[in-house]
Amino acid sequence: MHLPLDGIRVVEMSHMVMGPSCGMFLAFLGAEVIKIEPPEGDKTRNLTGMGAGFFPTFNRGKKSVVLDIKMPEGRADLERLLATADVFVENFRTESLAKMGLDPESLRKRFPRLIVASCKGFLEGPYENRAAMDELVQMMTGMAYMTGPTGRPLRIGSSANDIMGGLFAAYGVLAQIIAREQDGKGSIVRAGLFENCLLLVAQHMVQFDIEGTESPPMPERIFSWPVYDLFQTRDGRQIFLGAVTKTQWTALCRVLGLEAMLLDPRLQTRPDQIAARSWTLPMVAEAVATRDYADLLAACEAAALLCSPIARPAEMYDDPHVTRPGGLIHSRYADKKDFRAPGLPFSVDGEAPRPVDADLPSVGQHTSEILSALPQMERA
Repeated sequence: MHLPLDGIRVVEMSHMVMGPSCGMFLAFLGAEVIKIEPPEGDKTRNLTGMGAGFFPTFNRGKKSVVLDIKMPEGRADLERLLATADVFVENFRTESLAKMGLDPESLRKRFPRLIVASCKGFLEGPYENRAAMDELVQMMTGMAYMTGPTGRPLRIGSSANDIMGGLFAAYGVLAQIIAREQDGKGSIVRAGLFENCLLLVAQHMVQFDIEGTESPPMPERIFSWPVYDLFQTRDGRQIFLGAVTKTQWTALCRVLGLEAMLLDPRLQTRPDQIAARSWTLPMVAEAVATRDYADLLAACEAAALLCSPIARPAEMYDDPHVTRPGGLIHSRYADKKDFRAPGLPFSVDGEAPRPVDADLPSVGQHTSEILSALPQMERA
């Protein structure tokens, strides 16, 4: 498969999730992504627990170059590298970059064709210099409020904002690569973690703007469908079932042997069915409790019903759709265990784009290869 960013060089100087995910998205589209690491290596490499997956997941398909940018020699080598680059991805505080002459505006002056992708906590405005992390912006924007029950705000169960923030940074880079073909000029793309999360809660904001009403948190939401709930089967497994259309309502009643509900004059319209949830859901739950999980799931799938197991992430390695050919990318992780992880969630002509090499580099694995090929410049 021809990858559209083949021939594009990206220099990435970032850590944690947002910046690295931006670089990974570009690498998966064919760009050569050179990750700049300090002499001791990216600190994310050594995280454990929930952080153990950060570095391997979001640094696949990159090259590692070690530079000590605190030293003049390291900054000079970075300058030589940026002179050959199309894109520079960073997620450091602007003040720190400015002290080294690496802030976006300074880079624009020295490298007019360079596209700088700055992955920040906030876009320009009153908050632009604040520190931010995924969980913090979820609290700030109302995402955590909408996720947990009243009085118990909860972050969602992944680094979704960081990942999506990196995706928007990559999206902006792609747009500016196209724009540069027309005017030959580089640009500064800034992606904000806060603004990303704000977009995710926009539907609730707009509801308030239009109707003047606020939605309660998701665990307490007012349902718009007759059935959209969790139930427990006879063998103790949880299953999610949904009936949101007339056809699905009919199918669910038949699968569960509740045909009498189809004839009940109190349940002939969707508003009637929604209003009756207080007494129909216990009937559905009682019927589900008489069925074994595997049998019920198969029957619901055959009837084209909304149905799902309640899975854990680790169980995805046993899911037949995930493990189909091309569903997971195998990566070698230098000095550690090989692993499998998803690629980009889209296909082109039936094929998902993926980098030629999805392995993880060891610290500084490509330093000599990359730097020796650079043109010499006068050192400061």
